[in-house]
Amino acid sequence: MIKLISAGATDIGLLRKNNEDAYLVMPEAGLFAISDGMGGAAAGEIASRYFIETAQAVFCSRAPSFSETNHELARKVFRRSNERIFEHTAQYPDDEGMGCTGDLLVFDGDGYVVGHAGDSRIYLLRDGILRQLTKDHSFVQRLVDNGTLTPEEAKHHPRKNIITQALGIDPSVSFDILEGAGLSHDIFLLCTDGLTDMVADSAIQDILVSSISIQHKVKALVAAAIAAGGRDNVTVILCEVYIDQDSADLPV
Repeated sequence: MIKLISAGATDIGLLRKNNEDAYLVMPEAGLFAISDGMGGAAAGEIASRYFIETAQAVFCSRAPSFSETNHELARKVFRRSNERIFEHTAQYPDDEGMGCTGDLLVFDGDGYVVGHAGDSRIYLLRDGILRQLTKDHSFVQRLVDNGTLTPEEAKHHPRKNIITQALGIDPSVSFDILEGAGLSHDIFLLCTDGLTDMVADSAIQDILVSSISIQHKVKALVAAAIAAGGRDNVTVILCEVYIDQDSADLPV
């Protein structure tokens, strides 16, 4: 049996006028999702909300027979939320260009499925080592992949915020689906770039390996992004895994 201890938080940051991030924490359903909206006025907020609402609707309305796998349902989330965005812009042309990143994590037993589009990220802390599970769909990531830039140079590139895949960009949306198995004491981190643009992975790892509670780790990550300048909205979700024999050691 798997037990998930989780927490999430969002902050508008120090420079933005509104918060275009959205997130979902549903440990009882083994479902977690995060989205960073793009677009003028309130359009980005609408797009990110569509992704979160669709993720909740798809996974929480599944048939009792569980005929569709989490892999199939994750694909449905990306396709349906992308359709909703294009339907919205067809009805409201002033919102043309709205879109969002989308990341979700869903558990079935100790197995998990990750869905990803954009430059928000999902990380896994295992045995004290932080590893990025998703790959940014961004202009600078392509330059890193072909050897033009180093990862450090990419962090400071003037075009680092140009993304190549996201919801709302193309009617035939592109996204990544990953699968794996969780281990006891794994910690999954879902976050928008308001965290990763401001806080180095090494500093994130230091917070995650500390002995404070999941809730306090979330607060510490958000606070670190704000302390570093808070140039964007920042949203963080943490989920720690406990399996079977560790049930007696679960935090209260």
